[in-house]
Amino acid sequence: MPEIREATVRDLPDVMNVLDGAVLEADATAVRDRIADDAVLVAVVGDDPERVLGALVLDGDHIDAVAVRRRRRGQGIGTALIEAAAERRDRLTAEFDADLGPFYEKLGFEVESDEKAGRLRGERSP
Repeated sequence: MPEIREATVRDLPDVMNVLDGAVLEADATAVRDRIADDAVLVAVVGDDPERVLGALVLDGDHIDAVAVRRRRRGQGIGTALIEAAAERRDRLTAEFDADLGPFYEKLGFEVESDEKAGRLRGERSP
């Protein structure tokens, strides 16, 4: 199981690599600012604590981005990142594509359609 920790500025290139690999739009300056605010989490493994396997970027209580390296998907890393974020926030929100609805529902999010954005929205509260 991965270790989840707050990202440091040294992690920024790896975080951006993971987000880019998932084809998520993320501004490096904004991510750096979120790292400074302790609002970016990374998943690493004990035998290589410098290798970032996944990343989650928060904007307040909103999950702005969550991604896992392609070869490591399906191993519970995304779940671990979201659970760690839930421990740090009273409430979480997210917007995501329809194919991710079951993933978020399994994690306790109330999911609804956002017709205007053509995506789904979810909220998880205690």
